[in-house]
Amino acid sequence: MIRKLRFKFVLINMSIVTAMLCVIFGLVFHFTRASLEADSISMMQEIAANPFRLGIPGEQGAEVRLPYFSLQVGPRGELLATGGGYYDLSDSQLLDDLIREVVSSPRRLGVIEQYNLRYYRSDSPLNRCLVFADISSERATLNSLVKSCLAIGALSFLCFLGISVALSRWAVRPVEQVWQQQRQFVADASHELKTPLTVISTTAELLRGPQEDRDRERLLGGILTMTRQMSRLVEQLLELARADNGEAREAFAELDLSKAVSGALLPFEPVFFEKGLALSSHIEEGIRVRGAEAQLRQVVEILLDNAQKYCRPGGSAWVTLERQRKGRCLLTVADQGEAIPPEDLQNIFKRFYRGDKARSRDGSFGLGLAIAETIVTRHRGRIWAESRDGVNSFRVELPCP
Repeated sequence: MIRKLRFKFVLINMSIVTAMLCVIFGLVFHFTRASLEADSISMMQEIAANPFRLGIPGEQGAEVRLPYFSLQVGPRGELLATGGGYYDLSDSQLLDDLIREVVSSPRRLGVIEQYNLRYYRSDSPLNRCLVFADISSERATLNSLVKSCLAIGALSFLCFLGISVALSRWAVRPVEQVWQQQRQFVADASHELKTPLTVISTTAELLRGPQEDRDRERLLGGILTMTRQMSRLVEQLLELARADNGEAREAFAELDLSKAVSGALLPFEPVFFEKGLALSSHIEEGIRVRGAEAQLRQVVEILLDNAQKYCRPGGSAWVTLERQRKGRCLLTVADQGEAIPPEDLQNIFKRFYRGDKARSRDGSFGLGLAIAETIVTRHRGRIWAESRDGVNSFRVELPCP
């Protein structure tokens, strides 16, 4: 898929480049030919207007001078006079053929291809003035221009092809990363669902045989536990799917974030107490933000749940909420725990990610922080993690109205 996408990118890009090169070189050729032709015709008209001031061999002037000659022809087509120092005009047969060709033509201006001559006919009541200009040099110039354009075009095409290939790798890289993440996401989700399904299937097979009531109760409890675990996973997956599709379940409104954080703390106080952990808080009052209260409470709950799981035995955790610079507030959930490696800090918000030590298997799926990041991003804020001096901190910065 990625290779096809890159090929299409290069194909479209090179099609545009080829069209632009063709248009540019076509315009250059057109205007060059028009300029050469206009200069030639202008010279011929000037000569036809002054038949008695024919060019003298070796004459230099400011105007463009091309190899030419002129013929004065009588009313019946007889040759009266010749002029011009660039040609041998002693061949009467050639001159008669030229006169006959030009006089019989309905056009005053044209080209005699077999002699490579452009002619201009000026008619008067007593005679006609026929001016001929050699266009060999003009055509040679145009041919040289075509060859130069083809060479430059081919070189430009190859250069743009190389640039397009390099750009295709750069442009498709985000898509490739998303594609790899999607494949990894599907694989991880399948793995997380496979374990409880295997347990449920095995337990159900055991229930089909004769069991004592106590064993039956234990096996049913295991099925119920695995079912609840799968339900939590499916709900978290749905939450991420809604976020990816931009579906907001609640309308945003101005709310008191201080009260929302305080309310989210209450259910966790007994949890920390039962584990022998200390939980303290410092929440500045009156901090208001615009958003969905339930979603912001969910962020606090995810961070607190993360803190109680990974806080060291007998350690402390604390929550702070304070105003920062103008229009911003900062929520921090920190705990004393094992240091998180720098590489894990970069990946900890990825879906299904678990560090080797800091995020061990304990009933979580590695989706909580990904959901928290999605919610914070939806509220135009940012979330990040820090680990220093034995303290792991998760910080959320939100805009205040």
